[in-house]
Amino acid sequence: MEGIVLSPSDFAALLNQTLEMAYPVVTIEGELSNFRVSKNRWVYFDLQDELASIKFFGTVYSLPGPLEDGMKVRVSGSPRLHPRFGFSVNVLSMTPAGEGSIKKAADLLAAKLQAEGLFDEERKRPLPQIPEVIGLVTAAQSAAYADFIKILNERWGGVEIHLIDVYVQGASAAPQIVRAIEYFNALSRLPDVLVITRGGGSAEDLASFSDERVVRAVAASRIPTLVAVGHEVDVSLAELAADLRASTPSNAAQLVVPHRRETIAGLGVAKKSVFEVVSQRLEAERRANREGREYLTSQVLLLLKNLQNNIISTRKLMSVLDPQAALKRGYAIVRKGGHVLGSIKGLKGGDRLGIQLADGTINAEISGK
Repeated sequence: MEGIVLSPSDFAALLNQTLEMAYPVVTIEGELSNFRVSKNRWVYFDLQDELASIKFFGTVYSLPGPLEDGMKVRVSGSPRLHPRFGFSVNVLSMTPAGEGSIKKAADLLAAKLQAEGLFDEERKRPLPQIPEVIGLVTAAQSAAYADFIKILNERWGGVEIHLIDVYVQGASAAPQIVRAIEYFNALSRLPDVLVITRGGGSAEDLASFSDERVVRAVAASRIPTLVAVGHEVDVSLAELAADLRASTPSNAAQLVVPHRRETIAGLGVAKKSVFEVVSQRLEAERRANREGREYLTSQVLLLLKNLQNNIISTRKLMSVLDPQAALKRGYAIVRKGGHVLGSIKGLKGGDRLGIQLADGTINAEISGK
């Protein structure tokens, strides 16, 4: 029996309606092959196993990071029959699958971001010593959240916590974490520090923290950012891009705030140190004042001594130059008409003279010369 006869376009539309009703979204895991990017926007690849190969189509925005043929990936998408290009699955999300593929994808992305300088130490900023407001991105019902809050409150009280509840694994995790980071960075009053954390898990569980979108959002954050993923062996790429990395959520709380006991003890030491410095400074000032007074006193006494010696010397000189002293030694001062004579020139007989001695004056007349 021939059945219903459809045009190619009608058949494509009918089949797409059927697929949309029966399989709106499918998730397929397989080996990546024929991977290529067109015009830096469109992505084409196949997923294959031993028996089949499926074509996929998407945009570069759906990629978790650099990919290579041969990697095992898990893709969610909508199956569609294109009227001209045939059957393919339109990609909605894509993640590496299997520990080997996840590590390979992370290594490829790490090399790419390292070359761009996103992990450079020069980019990293110090966290504030005592934050007033913390932006927290994690799963609200997780042990990571409970551990972080518990340790934070034990160490320091009064910190304002703004939480954004997100998935920390699975296909929805990376977009949610990115939106949370962007939300905090768009606030007019930025938190003092941004903490992104989760507990441990398998490599696949932790893949979101090595997702390129998350890593770039962390690197671009205007807020000093701490990333704490609860595992020790492998370091996620988001941790490398963060300003500071913590090994666990509890360790994140330890790094974000000081311990009140340590702070109080530090204040005591600082108080003692300040007291010692002030005491030393006051003692130095007192010593300087005392030495200054002693120096000024010695200078004044020296000046007085010099003045006294000058007075004595002047007195001695005055006594030597005093005419009265010469008179006492037998000298005389001869005057003629009130003028002191220094020579006999100009004198003649009959001139009247006054001869001053130490104890009086003799009036005399020249009888001959």
